Amino acid sequence: MSLDFTKDYYLENDRVKLSPLKSSDYQLLLPFALSEPTLWQYSLQSAAGSDNMRIYIDNALTQKEKQSAYPFLVFDKLKNKIAGSTRFYDYQSTHNTTQLGYTWYGKEFWGTGLNKNCKYLMLSFAFEKLGLDRVEFRADNNNKRSIAAMKSLGCTVEGILRSNCKSRTGRIDSIVLSILKQEWINEKKEYLSQKIEK
Repeated sequence: MSLDFTKDYYLENDRVKLSPLKSSDYQLLLPFALSEPTLWQYSLQSAAGSDNMRIYIDNALTQKEKQSAYPFLVFDKLKNKIAGSTRFYDYQSTHNTTQLGYTWYGKEFWGTGLNKNCKYLMLSFAFEKLGLDRVEFRADNNNKRSIAAMKSLGCTVEGILRSNCKSRTGRIDSIVLSILKQEWINEKKEYLSQKIEK
């Protein structure tokens, strides 16, 4: 099954619900843009400030129209609050792969287990519903917190792409990590499931 960009996918468990990002979600995400500008310190595209959040959402939806990205709004059921956003991007049907990223949450959701639940749902969907062969993750190699989070999901570090991206502050090195379909089926799904249960 390939990713249908015209379809509304809802990914959900007892802890979190991921809904297709819509233009009207601007009002729900705006408080983060106004009160937590450092959330996008390592992001190639900042959503800090009202104008930037509008541009951020518009760009995400434009990529969805181009059938290369599928962005989600993240709702934390435990706190009963909107938590942030995440997405599949660089979706390549020819190669049966996608990247998973553009993930950010308000600081009150950091270290609560929310991210692991989100990624469990997205990885399950990618490998078991879409039948993808590879899910890739990337981050600014200086973003130690994000790298630690990806490693805690069970991702394998593949290497560093030197000076491969132009950021707001100059060029950056990107670390590349991944999970493969057979790894997910054989061990990573159970590994991440156990982490969630703890």
